[in-house]
Amino acid sequence: MSDNQPAEAKVQRLKQVSPIWIVPLVALAIGIWMFVQYLNSQGPVITIRLPNASGIEVGKTAIKSLNVKVGVVTKVQLSKDYSYITVTAQMNNDTGRMLKNDTLFWVVKPRIGKGGVSGLDTLLSGSYIEMQPGEGKKDKNHFVALDVPPVAPADAKGLRVILTSRQAGKLGVGDPVLYDGFTVGRVEKVSFDINSKRANYQLFIFEPYDSLVRTSSNFILASGVKVQVGAEGFNVKIGSLESLITGGVTFTTPADDQGTPQLKQKAYYRLYDTRAAVREKMFEQHLDFVMLFSESIRGLKAGAPIEYRGIQIGTVQKVPLRLPTSQEGFTSKQIPVLVRIDLGRVYDRSDEGTLASLKVNLEKEFKQGLRATLKTGNLLTGALYVGTDVYKAEKPVKVMTYDGYEIFPTKPGDLAEVQKQLTNLLNKFNKLPVEDTLNSMTATLKASEKTMATMQKTINDLDRLLKQKDTQALPGDVRASLKQIQTTLNGFGPDAAPYQNLEGALTRFEAVMTELQPVLRQINEKPNSLVFGDEKTKDPVPVGGRK
Repeated sequence: MSDNQPAEAKVQRLKQVSPIWIVPLVALAIGIWMFVQYLNSQGPVITIRLPNASGIEVGKTAIKSLNVKVGVVTKVQLSKDYSYITVTAQMNNDTGRMLKNDTLFWVVKPRIGKGGVSGLDTLLSGSYIEMQPGEGKKDKNHFVALDVPPVAPADAKGLRVILTSRQAGKLGVGDPVLYDGFTVGRVEKVSFDINSKRANYQLFIFEPYDSLVRTSSNFILASGVKVQVGAEGFNVKIGSLESLITGGVTFTTPADDQGTPQLKQKAYYRLYDTRAAVREKMFEQHLDFVMLFSESIRGLKAGAPIEYRGIQIGTVQKVPLRLPTSQEGFTSKQIPVLVRIDLGRVYDRSDEGTLASLKVNLEKEFKQGLRATLKTGNLLTGALYVGTDVYKAEKPVKVMTYDGYEIFPTKPGDLAEVQKQLTNLLNKFNKLPVEDTLNSMTATLKASEKTMATMQKTINDLDRLLKQKDTQALPGDVRASLKQIQTTLNGFGPDAAPYQNLEGALTRFEAVMTELQPVLRQINEKPNSLVFGDEKTKDPVPVGGRK
């Protein structure tokens, strides 16, 4: 190669990043940062079970706590069996501490309930889901919404008690809890225990009224108006204005209470229907007897008192104890009634006697003439009660049993005796020859009319005789005698007062006897119509006998 020849250039490709790529890289970094910030700003996702989706809208329905928005509904879907809906909600970042196992949710919408009107602000803004934060230790993301707002928050200060009853429907959520007519709490929850077959009513009693609840307190239904009709007559009670509208429950503590304040949460109490049922709880020790009555027991109801000279010693339990068997039919003349004699009613103090001693004393009294009778407690309603007394003329009876129960001796009551006497009197009256007497009087009246007609003819003849000239020529004494005879005969004529009085009396007597015939016939057919009237009401038909 010569020195004058030019050198060959070497080309080398340089690797270099263009500055233009800086812009998308920065944008990508910003996007990643914003996505991370978005994820960090989002709270947990929860699901809420609702009975229906009324008022719920995706992306619009908010979840609030104390009127602060803490989430929003993002999805609504039906369950597989279409029995409920599931709402999915996106919560805010700081709501994780609120979602515990005791957190509560419910839908806020216009409501008109026992506690008043609520949710009116949702008429314009729409429904929303209210959240009550929980205080539990376990986190939870799946919830079941309440049908109605809770009476009190889970952390509210007060006392919760549970009332049990054999019947459901006695109370409703929101019903007031009263003490001496003042509202101190509310019914919080209603449920039914399938195992025990009892209804449970959970009450919340606000502080400081919770200190009024004792271990010996009694809870009683507080209906607005209560009307009782019994042997004692009418009994009307009116509660508070709120209980008059919605009902409720009241609780009392015995005056001689020796119990302690109830400190245990959700302690169980029995729910009584009436105050009388509370008093009956005091007479748990009793003897059961059967009373056999030969007269009608219509008007005798379960719960009627058994009294000894006006003092209650027991209660009627079942009327009748049983119906006649197919072998007995209706040939049995006595109707069995199950009764109870309470130990606490006979003896003021429980240490004065036992059931065994009470039974021995009653058996002695039976031999001395202690008997039970049906008595009328109320003439207006026809209610009956059982009265007991000692009748010295009664013969001693042996101790007998009926269907496993000892028999309490009975005797016909006063009403039965009155009916019996009326029946005997009417039978005697019916045996009187009333129709023969009326016929005889009618015949006598007709004979008297004939006699009067004859006397009238004699008077007319005598009058003509006195007017004759020959008679005028008779001495004065004879004429005076004839006039006296005429005057006497005129006194027995049809126009005379004695005749008219006799005829009027006989006519009135005959009219009275004619009007008296229907009354006598009615009394003869139904003697007790003098007391209870002639209302023809059908006897009640047992439910078990209807087909």
